[in-house]
Order: sequence, then structure tokens, then C-alpha cells
Amino acid sequence: MEPELVVPTMEAIGRWSGVSLPNAAARHGLADHAALIAELEALRGTMVFEDEPSTFEAALRELQEPAR
Repeated sequence: MEPELVVPTMEAIGRWSGVSLPNAAARHGLADHAALIAELEALRGTMVFEDEPSTFEAALRELQEPAR
């Protein structure tokens, strides 16, 4: 049984982009999004920003050109 999300999402895709899902595999992939959304919702409130910038972000700041 498909999640309730599938049909409204298919309709929204059609309205926004003018295309329809090409085949059953695409519809199945869309059905998988419901589980992904549920997993992300379960993480809500457990993830926090780091106290210090990540090493990549720190490197970007270090190499940033000074403002003119």
C-alpha cells in the first residue's frame, strides 16, 4: 500500500514542472520519501549546531579575502 504522500506529490510535480512520473520505479521511489521524512522528523531536536566551526568552514574563513 502506498503512503498518502504519493498521489498529492505526483499532482504537485505535475503542476510545478508539467511532467508526470515516468514509470512504476519512479512511483516506488517517491513512496520511499515518506520513510525518509519520518526518519528526519525523528531527528528533530537532537541535532545542534557545533560550538565551533567545522574544519572546512574554518579553512574557508581563513582563506577569505578581506572586505574592500
